[in-house]
Amino acid sequence: MTAQATLNSKQYDVLVIGSGAAGLTLALHLAARYRVALLSKQRLQDGSTWFAQGGIAAVLDEMDSADSHIADTLDAGAGLCHPDAVRFTVENSTAAIQWLIDQGVDFTREQGEYHLTKEGGHSHRRIIHSADATGRAVHSTLIEKVRATDNIDCFEHHVALDLIRQPDPSKGRFRCAGAYIYNKNTEEVELFQARAVVLATGGASKAYLYTSNPDGASGDGIAMAWRAGCRVANMEFNQFHPTCLYHPKAKASLVTEALRGEGARLKLPDGSRFMHRFDKRGELAPRDIVARAIDHEMKRLGADCLYLDISHKDSQFVREHFPTVYNNCLQYGIDITREPIPVVPAAHYTCGGVMVDQFGRTDLDQLYAIGETTFTGLHGANRLASNSLLECLVYARSAALHLDEMLEEVQPPRPAPAWDASRVTDSDEDVVISHNWDELRRFMWDYVGIVRTRKRLLRAEHRVRLLQQEIREFYANYKITSDLIELRNLALVSELIIRSALDRRESRGLHYSLDYPNLRELAMDTILVPENFADQQQFV
Repeated sequence: MTAQATLNSKQYDVLVIGSGAAGLTLALHLAARYRVALLSKQRLQDGSTWFAQGGIAAVLDEMDSADSHIADTLDAGAGLCHPDAVRFTVENSTAAIQWLIDQGVDFTREQGEYHLTKEGGHSHRRIIHSADATGRAVHSTLIEKVRATDNIDCFEHHVALDLIRQPDPSKGRFRCAGAYIYNKNTEEVELFQARAVVLATGGASKAYLYTSNPDGASGDGIAMAWRAGCRVANMEFNQFHPTCLYHPKAKASLVTEALRGEGARLKLPDGSRFMHRFDKRGELAPRDIVARAIDHEMKRLGADCLYLDISHKDSQFVREHFPTVYNNCLQYGIDITREPIPVVPAAHYTCGGVMVDQFGRTDLDQLYAIGETTFTGLHGANRLASNSLLECLVYARSAALHLDEMLEEVQPPRPAPAWDASRVTDSDEDVVISHNWDELRRFMWDYVGIVRTRKRLLRAEHRVRLLQQEIREFYANYKITSDLIELRNLALVSELIIRSALDRRESRGLHYSLDYPNLRELAMDTILVPENFADQQQFV
């Protein structure tokens, strides 16, 4: 217990932790009938959704089909996608996009029709987008809608600490009853209780030294769900985006895959192309193949970066279709209409997560999870480009419809105790937190990155357990900060990633092991079960 005790308690029908596309979509679908608390650890717009560039995959063209989109997703997923989850997502894609259009999202049009682009792994043009800032267009529209909705209360700069479990005598099982929330504005811990809690906290790419994600991607929902007794799956599949801008001042600067969809070429420092040596699809191969190819060539040549070149295309076309990338690169002195972009791979997306069903239900009653926090079975061993925002929308709407039907029958939780911080003191050694942050992210990059070995993974496992012991001691004795909360969560999620990677003795999709380079005949998910999992099923 690590913050000042408080009697602050807030009661809602639904508590949504996370303010990206998934959390906002669910809140808007429920607000007509229920009171919703929407929490954001920073500002509402500071999550990964805002920075998504490429677009949203959906069946929107008469030349395309659901079966084709399904086939592309299954192919990218390297045998681990769940066909039912893939079909459910794809068959609901058109309705999800129409809902966004109805909310006012301004997608790019050409000659009166929505412009569809193509990305790696897709056999058709099916990526609807808003220039190259689709995430911002979607996110800003949904934020505006949420702020204008009376039944949704937004709490910015509120960081979730832990979920609250209570026995439910009517079912003989435990249920989720709310969460303890650290208010960064007051530096106090507040109690939020609700009839249902929804985790929409995003992924865990901040575990790696180089990432395309904003600072908030620290795996909070995955860690909280695990501590509450929920299973996680396929945490070893961390997608590294092949092309992030390589520049000392360009933090978390993604170079959208849509450039390659429109003809951009990957090149070595000498200007020669190389992707044809790794895959017949060249630059349009799935992300895992492209990222490994770039990583291989960088290590072979000892190069700091490789290059993505679209300067052969018409300059007006480039500026009109990729204004975000163009302007972002220009501020670092790179004119992409005249010269190639220096790029490197970076941690981008967490394909595994908290196990959920079609309605977002977890192993703990009244706890739901949606978006990148989850394992739905859609992505398998490698996420197909632009399926991530689609998953957020489809599963948020599905979870909301389920909650809308059953929530009236759910009793409010019993009052929970206030947070007790009576035995903690102020820390005078916060340097320990920053040092542990740096060490964790560096050994995850070095030992649990794009190419892995068992020796590296065992070394990482040893280090992460030592770090967790230090973090536990610090957490037990000193008042919390948001940095400590994130470090605690990310160290736990990093352990789950390492354990999952050790369990997978093959190379499949995003998990590539030099010790086990071959594909096993039987494709199986990696499912980790917490020690308190059995508590969910029955209590004494």
